[in-house]
Amino acid sequence: MNAIHLVLPITGECREDIMQNLNRDVVVVGAGPSGLTAARELKKAGLTVAVLEARDRVGGRTWTDTVDGAMLEIGGQWVSPDQTVLLDLLQELNLKTYPRYREGESMYLGADGIPVRYSGESFPVNAGTEAEMDKLIALLDGLAAEIGPTEPWAHPNARELDTISFHHWLRQHSSNEEACNNIGLFIAGGMLTKPAHAFSALQAVLMAASAGSFTHLTDEDFILDRRVIGGMQQVSQLLAQELGDDVVLNSPVRTINCKPDADGGHRVTVESERAAVNARFVIMAVPPNLYSRVSFNPPLPRRQHQMHQHQSLGLVIKVHAVYSRPFWRNSGLSGTCFGAGSLVQEVYDNTNFGDARGTLVGFISDEKADAVFELGAEERKRAVLESIAGFLGAEALEPEVYYESDWGSEEWTRGAYASSYDLGGLHRYGKDQHAPVGPIYWSSSDLAAEGYQHVDGAIRMGRLTAARICEAARIAVPA
Repeated sequence: MNAIHLVLPITGECREDIMQNLNRDVVVVGAGPSGLTAARELKKAGLTVAVLEARDRVGGRTWTDTVDGAMLEIGGQWVSPDQTVLLDLLQELNLKTYPRYREGESMYLGADGIPVRYSGESFPVNAGTEAEMDKLIALLDGLAAEIGPTEPWAHPNARELDTISFHHWLRQHSSNEEACNNIGLFIAGGMLTKPAHAFSALQAVLMAASAGSFTHLTDEDFILDRRVIGGMQQVSQLLAQELGDDVVLNSPVRTINCKPDADGGHRVTVESERAAVNARFVIMAVPPNLYSRVSFNPPLPRRQHQMHQHQSLGLVIKVHAVYSRPFWRNSGLSGTCFGAGSLVQEVYDNTNFGDARGTLVGFISDEKADAVFELGAEERKRAVLESIAGFLGAEALEPEVYYESDWGSEEWTRGAYASSYDLGGLHRYGKDQHAPVGPIYWSSSDLAAEGYQHVDGAIRMGRLTAARICEAARIAVPA
């Protein structure tokens, strides 16, 4: 008999349970928003479930933690108006939201390195650069509307757009380097957290289409609209609370064994470090870069092996700096800062609801993150705070709390924010990314159409995957 250490979802209380050879209809690998949503929907339909989670907590890439007395959103946190599925679930779970602080002027650091205050939606660039940015935005909005988020690989021009990097596509359409860098920032540094030369124009269009338009990505007041009071991880914690002992933590899955049964279906045994679950179906509710952490018996088909090698997460450092007061507000600043050439490319006021202190959050992406990680911890902290001070002044140099979210070092994530394809991979493999392998299904925000790489997309995928399993099991989908 195997004794497992089970951490209850909300309280963190521990107890010893004996769990071995569980029998369920469905086993879910991963207790993030997608896996927990799928499990919840399947239980509504009358199926039995077990959720196996490698970490000692639920939430996946959402994680609300207290560091040196400050509550920080280590992972995903934003809610935008188009994320209707997430908004409906927040209401159902009785979780409230509040708007990001945005009163006052923003700061822009251009190619000359001089910080400029501005208001309105447009960066304070010269007329020629502004015109080029508007042209590129219009082109991307048109492509996003035409191609859409559901099947971008099926568009007649998919291969053409997927075999040119976003970096070179931008420069095909504009010779204005500042305009290209600014537009690239919104998707490369801001979303996919990869250099613009590392992914295709088609992947960029998918990112825009998943948010409704490229214009939405350029509008921080839309895409970074609201936060959840108390933190986004509560979504997963409350879902896990409903599931109770069906969620098993500290239980990384090592092997999935599958064989046909006498009824034309399959029987699977999912073996983890803490439990073995016999089931009819499996949901892999983890990002694609972690599929290879599991041994499949029999092995996955060639197509799956190849596809998974063309999907990877990016790299970003999310920097949290907490001050005794939000000093930037006294200067008439919103705390919103942009600089495509700056070490910290984006900064926002991330002050918690009802907190008298002020919190800034900044982002360092892809190659800049590579470079700054070569520094020692104190030297890196100094470089990061000096970059923020370049926007907001010397007071930014002395936070009370400083913390770097580094998802690239997390064993069960290994990057951020979500998986994307390398150059040419999306049109080549995209149509198969949802295809089940016998009883094995795939579900995560990385595979979503609407809400791609957001909690909203994770929930959508969880519901979609649950519905597909209900259909395969010939069970009515819950209303």
